[in-house]
Amino acid sequence: MAAGVVERRPDEREVQYVLTPAGQELAPIVQALGAWGVRWVGVLGDSDLDPKLLLWDWHRNVDLTTVPAGRTVVGFRFPTAPKKQQDWWLVLTPAEADVCDVDPGYDVAVQVTADLRRPVEVWRGDLTWSDAMRAGDVALTGPTDLRRAVPAWFRPGPFATVPRT
Repeated sequence: MAAGVVERRPDEREVQYVLTPAGQELAPIVQALGAWGVRWVGVLGDSDLDPKLLLWDWHRNVDLTTVPAGRTVVGFRFPTAPKKQQDWWLVLTPAEADVCDVDPGYDVAVQVTADLRRPVEVWRGDLTWSDAMRAGDVALTGPTDLRRAVPAWFRPGPFATVPRT
């Protein structure tokens, strides 16, 4: 922030960080470094798996045009994660997506249960939702129409199409 690359903008609910014109000029370099990292990082170790990062990125990449009208809560349970990081919620509306690490108090419409590695692989583009569910690595519970719709709600990460070495 001191270099004038990022501007901190607090609002009523959270703080946002926005690139300044100087930061926007660096965007192609940051994108290239990100693509390089994905291409060469290989397999993530267990210590690299972070439910907060996954859910934060997914909440920023929800396709809001595909979520149902009203409020839809998707619960995420990662049974093999540390106890305090096992349960997460995304509260979705056609206007916004919020990530919660504490039960938001609404009924869960769809519950996603998986070892954390599989959803990370889906987000990274290493695995499709269909393949993960077909293999039994990701389980969705809830009404059939919502279970079928979930994969369309969550776009893969920005580097999902980067070829791996």
